[in-house]
Amino acid sequence: MLLLRRIALRLPQVVGTPQAFFVAILVVLAWIVWGFVDGWSDTWLLWPSALASVMTFLVAFSLQYTQNRDTRAIQLKLDEILRASDGARDELVKLERLPDDELTRAEKEIAQSTRRRTP
Repeated sequence: MLLLRRIALRLPQVVGTPQAFFVAILVVLAWIVWGFVDGWSDTWLLWPSALASVMTFLVAFSLQYTQNRDTRAIQLKLDEILRASDGARDELVKLERLPDDELTRAEKEIAQSTRRRTP
């Protein structure tokens, strides 16, 4: 599991680089050259489609894992700031775990208090 976690964290960092973009361009150019050599066969057409589908699937899950992890870390940091602030309301800690209707109510409440403070 540790290996999968390391791969999931590293993959978005790798695919989001200029070097990865350059490698992708080289792969497409090699694919086009192979098409000329192979006479535009069915194999030439199918293997990149399969590869692209698999890579899209893996990268999407990796990005979602990374995004979820990042969001959790940000929420923990914000919760710590709220706990450390004297004037902050404790009920705002873990606000993201409330049901949608309670979250909407809290959003309206905060918007109203912001309007009252604005001169």
